[in-house]
Amino acid sequence: MAKQDKIKTRFFCQNCGSVSPKWLGKCADCGSWNTYVEEKTTEDRSGRPAVFGASDRVMRLAEVDISEDRRLETGIGEFDRVLGGGVVHGSVILIGGDPGIGKSTLMLQALQRLGACAGPVLYVSGEESSRQVRLRADRLGVVSEGLYLLCETNLDEILHQVEQLKPRVIVLDSVQTIYLPAIESAPGSISQVRECAARVIQLAKTRGTPVFLIGHVTKEGAIAGPRALEHIVDTVLYFEGERHQTFRILRAVKNRFGSTNEIGIFEMQEQGLTEVANPSELFLEERPANVSGSVVVCSMEGTRPLLVELQALVTPANYGMPQRVSTGIEGRRVSLLLAVLEKRAGMSLGAQDVFVNVAGGVRLEEPAVDLGVAAAVASSLRDAPVSPHAVVIGEIGLGGEVRGVAQMEKRLHEAQKLGFTRCVVSARNLKGLPPVEGMEVVGVNGIYEALEALEVVG
Repeated sequence: MAKQDKIKTRFFCQNCGSVSPKWLGKCADCGSWNTYVEEKTTEDRSGRPAVFGASDRVMRLAEVDISEDRRLETGIGEFDRVLGGGVVHGSVILIGGDPGIGKSTLMLQALQRLGACAGPVLYVSGEESSRQVRLRADRLGVVSEGLYLLCETNLDEILHQVEQLKPRVIVLDSVQTIYLPAIESAPGSISQVRECAARVIQLAKTRGTPVFLIGHVTKEGAIAGPRALEHIVDTVLYFEGERHQTFRILRAVKNRFGSTNEIGIFEMQEQGLTEVANPSELFLEERPANVSGSVVVCSMEGTRPLLVELQALVTPANYGMPQRVSTGIEGRRVSLLLAVLEKRAGMSLGAQDVFVNVAGGVRLEEPAVDLGVAAAVASSLRDAPVSPHAVVIGEIGLGGEVRGVAQMEKRLHEAQKLGFTRCVVSARNLKGLPPVEGMEVVGVNGIYEALEALEVVG
């Protein structure tokens, strides 16, 4: 070891990556208990930071050549949509998700098509043997002469094989199993994950080779390893879905080369993941007819309008403390809307249990579904079904006003395409809105007026 390198012992928080010179029971940064682990680190005093080596001189921005920087398309439309149109050369993409959710399946299917059209691609497995990967590939029907497999966890050996093969795309499955022999910490520790990621990023930027890192998700829903890992990569994708549901949602939470609002929807089948061409129709096909508490809303996920069913159940509370349970939508937002219903619409919900569910396992975050939640709760409380041909779109303010939302024309066309004939929206959205054939658009100003239009209040 060089003289300028000095070995130090430090304590790293395994949740957020915070560093402390001594052990602490509670992390001062993230508040987690008993997460500090002792690790040996090497301090480099040479003062030379790691560089990508792409250029050794200062140049004008206009001189940078991007003429051949065309994205690589995986051939999976939903995957390419989330990435922003394809894979950017030299990008590092982190894919996280629960174990068994389908991360490896998605990458094998993508590599099959990339290997056929882009040249050699390398799949590095640190969790499964070569026989296990081959059995999975046979089940998925993945056959490609350009797809190469390496079962290795030593990063030095992986980089050596990369120099020999020179692949166009690399997948590391998973980042928690890869280690550097020069670091004494165990694989998956803060030091190992950070240093391995730094070496991989340097490889990607120097050679212009896209690298996919697969990571597991902890019980708290974050990608295992330091949060700093999400900051240094170019793109972070989360693969979501319930175990008892066949639908899988690929969501971008960070993307330097595209939108972070896009989602891709897949269905898990025996032959692997298949794209869902019309998710709105799929989410609504099991909707019950003439049942109170069921409302259809339209949420924008990136550039795609998505129609889903919101369900609410309001029943008298049998215990002293009424329950407030929500699935697929933030619980605090539901509590806020219930307070607005009590104050502005005169509904007594203090002695009622309220359950709200988004059908199909989808998670909705857009405020445009507020009016749908309020309508579903009112419908269940009054036991008055909402018309099965109506869609509800609007944000609700604390004053009970219904606020306008963006991209209304696109939402209405999606609803009209699926056979809906009536839509309740904010009156503000009616200004300059072109008529939609076969669609009656009702503008409302307040929450009580909206509930009257939906005929769920007397």
